[in-house]
Amino acid sequence: MLDKNYLSLKESIKLLLEHVEFASLPFELIPIEVAYNRITYEDIYAPENLPGFRRSTVDGFAVRSQDTFGAKETMPAYLTVKGHIPMGKAPNFSLGQGEAAEIGTGGMLPDGADAVIMLEHVNIISPDLIEVLRPVGPGENVIFEDEDIRKGELVIPKGRKLKPQDIGALAGLGIAEIKVVKKPTVAIILTGDEIIPHTEKTIPGKVRDINSFVLAGLIDEAGGVPLKMGIVKDSYKDIKALVDRAYSSADVILITGGTSAGIKDMTAQIINELGKPGIIFHGVSIKPGKPIIAGVCNKKPVFGLPGHPVAVYICFELFVKPVLEKMLGITDKFYKTKIKAKLTRSIFSQAGRTDFIRVSLEEKNGDLWADPLLSKSGLIMTLVKAKGILCIPEDLLGFEKNEEVEVEVI
Repeated sequence: MLDKNYLSLKESIKLLLEHVEFASLPFELIPIEVAYNRITYEDIYAPENLPGFRRSTVDGFAVRSQDTFGAKETMPAYLTVKGHIPMGKAPNFSLGQGEAAEIGTGGMLPDGADAVIMLEHVNIISPDLIEVLRPVGPGENVIFEDEDIRKGELVIPKGRKLKPQDIGALAGLGIAEIKVVKKPTVAIILTGDEIIPHTEKTIPGKVRDINSFVLAGLIDEAGGVPLKMGIVKDSYKDIKALVDRAYSSADVILITGGTSAGIKDMTAQIINELGKPGIIFHGVSIKPGKPIIAGVCNKKPVFGLPGHPVAVYICFELFVKPVLEKMLGITDKFYKTKIKAKLTRSIFSQAGRTDFIRVSLEEKNGDLWADPLLSKSGLIMTLVKAKGILCIPEDLLGFEKNEEVEVEVI
């Protein structure tokens, strides 16, 4: 069993989110052209009806439906063609009894018309006369002026991550600018005497920066703005100075790495010194990512992330991303893509701990197989090769070979 002082995954996430304020970020007013994937700050209501006029859904003739009742091929209804309705223009005439108007798909119906008969159901006798071979009911082949959305109706609720179709709806309603939640700035601080910039030549004992690039991409995907603060040595004074700088300019702070003796204690001390309540938890019963530190300092989330790249990735997805989503005020429920696959080998876990296993995916003979990529969390290539993540819950001791499991696609 794991140390009883370590929280379970479920307990730690619940406790952390209890200390994070919902929708705590300000708004900014932006053009809809750059609003894709942004989060709406307020409810957006329709300023007008959409499409705003009655329009045809087919090529044919606008008619008064009652003039077609009883029409059939052996006994057609004869209608006088009063005119043609040009696309993009409002008709300058109305229909009376026994009259019709030629109309194209999307054309505006004239006054008096309440339906459109398809071209296929008409015989054109002359430019001025048609035979209607079947009846149409009121509203048939017609979109009404408020059928898409009615003036004053809620178009998009606040807390929605805007999709392309959402932006299209706003454009259709003539909405040019909207309020969106300002993206949270997330500071990235790398600690460790062994870390060097990715542009430098490695020497024995030194490793290039990987984590800031992984985190920057994850932050961007989560709707934040990454702020790389640089690499700092395993020194309390230096780390404290950089964290203080980050605290004054960022909404969330991520402190990663550190392998020297006592560095984790230094990180914890620095977080506690930033503000109340300080550290929420230090260590969670997960693998990888067990030594994670999470704190909230004067309402500002601060994390001490493990130094290994895979652990950084897992901890961000489990803890940092939900925090950013709550700060952004996201109300949409997101569903992760999960698939069923059979295991190529048995894998085992420790009781009371949640394990996250990288897996590759391959289809063989019509079955999907998940092959565990078992390696240390310091090796980035297992994450590069992985097509999914397999979670072993804390109440299980593992899965057997050939057993069907659920894999989260990444």
